Amino acid sequence: MDIQKYFSKVFIWMFVGLAITFLTGQVVAVNKSISDQILGMGFFVVVIAELITVIVLSVRIHKMSPTGAKLAFIFYSFLSGLTFSSVFITYQLTSIIYVFIITSVVMLIFGLLGYFTKMDLSKLGTYFLMGVLGIIIVSIVNIFFFKSASLDLGLNIVGILLFVGIMAYDVQNIKKIYMMSPNSENLAIYGALQLYLDFINVFLRLLEIFGKNND
Repeated sequence: MDIQKYFSKVFIWMFVGLAITFLTGQVVAVNKSISDQILGMGFFVVVIAELITVIVLSVRIHKMSPTGAKLAFIFYSFLSGLTFSSVFITYQLTSIIYVFIITSVVMLIFGLLGYFTKMDLSKLGTYFLMGVLGIIIVSIVNIFFFKSASLDLGLNIVGILLFVGIMAYDVQNIKKIYMMSPNSENLAIYGALQLYLDFINVFLRLLEIFGKNND
């Protein structure tokens, strides 16, 4: 498999995962009895299952069979869709579609940057991840103590900048991993998972800034 086919598979699987997540979220959101259960007592169960699945998938993906890796990725996308239903309940569908398109364009631009740049982004990747950790900590403090809308907006803007940088870093890293082991069948799923997570993080932050709430 040459690198063009490899990256085609990466992006195809990424959008398969996104499609499953968004469709699941929409179906759950329009079914009030299901959404009440998912976003009620069952919410933490789903979140814990989601975290366990993504951790196992990230750590053990290279030891899984190709079929097992694909099924695990599909299952994770489905679990994410269950919690993602809150997005469809909170925001107007037109806003969600609009922000999805914007995020796709951002992914394309920074994906190409990461693919073609000669700059080694590995050191920057460490700083990006440290920045994300800082945002998480400040966000938690803001929720419980400051409750500042301005600070929340600033954190979303910084978060977008960090995650578009991580997008470029991940594409370059996925390319490097392929160069080291081009025959691994699970690499496309691994790459799809990384970019899926980047996409969701940028999407949610853009939605908080530009999305219109349902009445």
